[in-house]
Amino acid sequence: MAGKVIIDGNEAVGRGALLAGCKHFFGYPITPQNEIAEFFSRELPKIGGVYLQSEGETAAGFMLFGGTLAGARCMTATSSPGFSLMQEAISHMAVTEVPAVIVDVMRLGPGAGTTQQGQTDYRQATKGGGHGAYRSIVLAPYSVQEILDFTQWAFYLAEKYRILVIILTDFILGRMSELVDPKPLNFDHLPEKDWALVGKGKKGGKSKQILSGLMAPGGIPGYFSHQIEKYNRIAETETKYETCLTDDAELLLVAYGSSARSSQDAVDMAREKGIKVGLLRPITLWPFPQKAVKELGARIGNILVVEDSPGELVEDVQASAGDSARVSLLNILARHNPGPQGLIFPERILKEVKSLL
Repeated sequence: MAGKVIIDGNEAVGRGALLAGCKHFFGYPITPQNEIAEFFSRELPKIGGVYLQSEGETAAGFMLFGGTLAGARCMTATSSPGFSLMQEAISHMAVTEVPAVIVDVMRLGPGAGTTQQGQTDYRQATKGGGHGAYRSIVLAPYSVQEILDFTQWAFYLAEKYRILVIILTDFILGRMSELVDPKPLNFDHLPEKDWALVGKGKKGGKSKQILSGLMAPGGIPGYFSHQIEKYNRIAETETKYETCLTDDAELLLVAYGSSARSSQDAVDMAREKGIKVGLLRPITLWPFPQKAVKELGARIGNILVVEDSPGELVEDVQASAGDSARVSLLNILARHNPGPQGLIFPERILKEVKSLL
């Protein structure tokens, strides 16, 4: 147990970022991610880093854009309404292919919504959010350890592919505490940032810069051909998911984040009762594990999507499964009937499973 600590998910973001070498954080307070900004405001000055509280989330997004353009490892964190305010900056980051990291600690929306839990940012995070037909890698941890590890992984993926990486957590994951091992992770060598705007003095007097965009050589066809090739490469090599007890399953649960934790408990409860249930947990929400969902759906024939939203993840599951499986949904209404303000409890999931088998 030596070296392990009990921390919450928001602190795990900060610790993971420091292990990844991030020394610049720009952000604005918003519940339920305030502990992330608080961590950086306390810890970055100790190591010569920069914490800057912006006048709002729009400004934080453009500060992140500027910092990454200069080649620095930077990040920001926010929650749902603040994430919306960052979309213009995100679109600019997409067209210039800068490697940035954003953590969205989801809260229930739309609009100001509430400060309580919810998974209602799925569509916005995975389908773009800003204008311009771009993609971002979206990582979905479901434990405090994974939040710490995935934050490090996010910086690696961002620089490997020159792309924005979004870490999608939520109120429950951000505020829950678990025992974690705060160890640095080792990744492959990354390419030099020859595109970074670091000044002629650091480039041997040369002013050469390599930034993509619609006005770059090759124009519109060249830009979109390059993006399509890159997105396809990411989908082929970086799609990640986890399965549990799917070999003999007669019903497959699909869930991510905090809903996957309840779903895992429901699988364990079902197995104790002799009910053959398995779980597929997407780790990358984009790229989405379409092939795995299709193959498991075709073999098992019965899928139940569990998500703390009206129904967003279910759209990708239905598109992946096609006509090969019956797809049902247990959504946010399950925790408001009979009315507890909490997770979609495993007992409620198990009740739905029994009704479908």
